[in-house]
Amino acid sequence: MSTQTKQFNLHEDWTVVILGFLIIGISLFVFLPEVPIFKWSNGAELSNDVFAFSNLKLIITQFIYLIIIGTLGAFLIGKSVKYFLLVFPIVYILTVIALILAGNSEIKALNLEAVIFSLIIGLLIGNFFKLPEWFRSALATEVFVKIGLVLLGTSVIFSDILKAGSLGLIQALVVVLSVWYFAFWLCRKLKVDDELTMMISSAVSICGVSAAIATSGAIKGDSKKLTYVISMVLVTAIPMMIFMPIIARYFNFPEEVTGAWLGGSIDTSGAVVASGTLVGETALKISTIVKFSQNVLLGLAAFAISVYWIYTHNKSDEAVASKPTLGVIWERFPKFVIGFIVASLVFSFLITPEVRDEVKDSLKNLQGIWFALAFTSIGLETNFKDLLSNNSKKPLYAFLIAQLFNVIITLIIAFLLFGK
Repeated sequence: MSTQTKQFNLHEDWTVVILGFLIIGISLFVFLPEVPIFKWSNGAELSNDVFAFSNLKLIITQFIYLIIIGTLGAFLIGKSVKYFLLVFPIVYILTVIALILAGNSEIKALNLEAVIFSLIIGLLIGNFFKLPEWFRSALATEVFVKIGLVLLGTSVIFSDILKAGSLGLIQALVVVLSVWYFAFWLCRKLKVDDELTMMISSAVSICGVSAAIATSGAIKGDSKKLTYVISMVLVTAIPMMIFMPIIARYFNFPEEVTGAWLGGSIDTSGAVVASGTLVGETALKISTIVKFSQNVLLGLAAFAISVYWIYTHNKSDEAVASKPTLGVIWERFPKFVIGFIVASLVFSFLITPEVRDEVKDSLKNLQGIWFALAFTSIGLETNFKDLLSNNSKKPLYAFLIAQLFNVIITLIIAFLLFGK
């Protein structure tokens, strides 16, 4: 039985890499899907912009595009194509509702991302309606997440960091390594389970939601634990986004220092931009550069975490006697990480900035919608009781203490590097 599972996982990961690069290839050479409008602030904008015939046409075109890619994925990994075709339209409609809710200007101001609405809608339907087993089994959560992660690689551009000089990258390296190790040590001290330990450490130290998702993929983690970590990330980002600029202004921190502090310690890119904007243009620029630098480290971190996890959690008979060989590591290594790194390298060094600027919004939109589809699916297949069954508050304490450490250490490093 275990052999079959390994083959299936390997097959799924390669399928995801193929689909990710198929989407990239289509965007570069064949067809660039337009980005539908989901932004609105009042009823008039909702009906005139979001529900305009032209925009509904874009949403339907996007649906056809995604269902073709998804059906190909279901076929390649051996899922029922018939059930996938029945289930996907429902998941897509629920996800579009989440995107419309998240597109409201007041909700955007709170920096509540679409994935949290996808998750809530999925949880409500999954818990108040009894979904048949075939429906749950047709949900391709892992495939959606990993396609999104391969596409995320296209937005991690090395030249952005090089242009910004070395200070942002130095800060990112010091912060990521020190905060990751502290969070890991703290989780171990509090006896938090291994999967949550890895996800919390990455989420706090690297880049929040994306890092938690990538880590969960790298260790083949439990989606309920991933949901728990992401909820903590999104909930803590809101007060940090509001109060850190206020603290910086109260103590008259230099704008460069404030930008580096915000970019290094706030976990979601949207919240970094929002808080940087509250401070000023210089703070916005530096906070974005520092955040980009941390995002670049995501691929390397996912690679290192994968190898570490294989070494420490390989329970096969031969591994008990000796550490895994390179062959075993390669066999168990999550191939989507390679897809992420290759996509990043291709977009950093092989594609001109003009072409990159032309396709980036469309690819970012596609990456976002695959993540949102994944979280709708996680909600549909998760029971509230499962989600809340972790009565231990230790992961929450670990996350909050690690986040406080992150805020303090990042401020010290920001002063050392950017203080004049």
